[in-house]
Amino acid sequence: MSYKEDQRRRAVSTRDALFKDPGTGLFSGKQYDFVLKDPSLNLWAGIRDDAKHYFSKNCIPWSKGTKANPTGHLLSSQVACVNHLYYLRQRKDIATTVLKQLDPTIHEAVPIGAGYVEFEYIGSVQYLKEFAFTPGANCTSVDAAMLGSTSDKQRILFLIEWKYTEHYNLKNLYKPRRASVYDALISNEDGPFIEGTAPASLYYEPL
Repeated sequence: MSYKEDQRRRAVSTRDALFKDPGTGLFSGKQYDFVLKDPSLNLWAGIRDDAKHYFSKNCIPWSKGTKANPTGHLLSSQVACVNHLYYLRQRKDIATTVLKQLDPTIHEAVPIGAGYVEFEYIGSVQYLKEFAFTPGANCTSVDAAMLGSTSDKQRILFLIEWKYTEHYNLKNLYKPRRASVYDALISNEDGPFIEGTAPASLYYEPL
């Protein structure tokens, strides 16, 4: 049994007890037992209304969901990301603890936007020459971002890519149009990549 199949089985086995929902919700026009009939229940009750307001206020679309609600798919990576991290947005103490585990030099979490976590982060400058510059739609965005400060006040940005049951085939996705945008950024000496990284080695999912 694959990891994805195992997680799907677990989701269905705990669905009724955890969500009080019978499943058989719609996903891509079809009913599935691992999709909630009421998709809003896919968000933890403790953050549900606030998270939905945050996405609406910031014009962030729910992946495979509607304007008002996330997808009811119980294996959604976006929903998993929000369920795990949204609570940290207003908890500097917990956000600081998380960042310290990632980088011991962090002294404290610093607000990014209106909280300590920002979702579908795109920054303030369009570097990738894409058609749009809006979070989560036709634009490269980071699932979540957090900001930390060291004891000497250096700020470090943490970019979070959240995966759950995704599976990728080893396929070279190099295209000249992509290379014309990405290669110079990858090779830039002021960039985050290790010096000497060959751009061609990164044209594979999930990179």
